[in-house]
Amino acid sequence: QVRLVESGGGLVQAGGSLGLSCAASGGIFSINAMGWYRQAPGNQRELVAVIRSGGSTNYADSVEGRFTISRDNAKNTVYLQMNSVKPEDTAVYYCNVRVAIDVYEYDYWGQGTQVTVSS
Repeated sequence: QVRLVESGGGLVQAGGSLGLSCAASGGIFSINAMGWYRQAPGNQRELVAVIRSGGSTNYADSVEGRFTISRDNAKNTVYLQMNSVKPEDTAVYYCNVRVAIDVYEYDYWGQGTQVTVSS
């Protein structure tokens, strides 16, 4: 069974930095992409950043230039480095892994980790 374990959330002051990690294990054969989503109370879940198997990345406009996504394929781990954080970055952050089987794709999710940015 595929499991995603997140770590690194917490409280940080505006302008500071925080790093998130997500390690995938169990029954993983081919990962098409890994990414981070976030959801704040009253808001829809939104894509923060994604990195594909070939290494290309995409970022939400609100975080581009401040956040960096990276991965270690050997460890099946994805990271999110958050710099110059703002109070509006406060949310629960979820790790996502997209696994390919034949022509189909399946999504797996981490448990979520709270990031709170104080002003």
